Amino acid sequence: MEINVLGPLYLSHDGARYTMASKRASVVLTLLALSPGAPVPFDRLVDELWADQSMANARNALQANVGRLRKLLQSITGIPGSTLLRTVSGGYLLEIPEGAVDAHRFLRLADAGAVLAQRQPDLAIAKLEAALELWRGPALLDACDGLRCRSRAAHLEERRITAYEDMIAAKLAVDAARVPVSELRQLADEHSGRERLSELLMLALYRDGRQAEALEVFHGARRRLAGDLGLEPGRALHRAYQAILRHDEMLGEPRRVLLHATRAAV
Repeated sequence: MEINVLGPLYLSHDGARYTMASKRASVVLTLLALSPGAPVPFDRLVDELWADQSMANARNALQANVGRLRKLLQSITGIPGSTLLRTVSGGYLLEIPEGAVDAHRFLRLADAGAVLAQRQPDLAIAKLEAALELWRGPALLDACDGLRCRSRAAHLEERRITAYEDMIAAKLAVDAARVPVSELRQLADEHSGRERLSELLMLALYRDGRQAEALEVFHGARRRLAGDLGLEPGRALHRAYQAILRHDEMLGEPRRVLLHATRAAV
């Protein structure tokens, strides 16, 4: 059985897909799936479900949701629900491996890709693309009312952008033509505070022979940072800007220059 939380919550088993009918049961399953094999205290679950409510029978209500979850898990897998979702001292534990949860598979692949990005960018691309393909929408979409799930969702979304940045950097190292410039531009606009996205966009445009556009990305980022935060671009963005101005050889030859040289040689 697999539990998928990178988008709408669903479970899968033997090629079949199952959705959750209960919002609160979805929250319980999501919290347990984020810490598979580890106890999640009763109080943490109760607080996530009813933090803004005063409930005298919150523990009983939690047990009822756990009971529904156990029935669902048993109906899907044929394994007793109490075996998969165990009661332990002070809480509950979901007895599944980390690899059965898409969020953990994403983090493992993203970490592996980040490590490979400098030494073996071609292998890094494969890892990072596989990591990003696991996403089907916003993280923990069906369980984001509570504080803990919101915090974990924000962390996962942050890692998603970082993995995308690592993938673009690896593609630039291998072949700039593989970089989806329009997609990168849109993401840089949506996350204007992330200077690395702007830096990567500048390099991608420069390598495509579009120096003027690359320089305008810097000026646009500078205006947004000044207007929104009262800040100047960081050192990395300034270095990229200066390198593009002087056609620094560390940036590599623009693709259109290389293409022209190849045609001239022929």
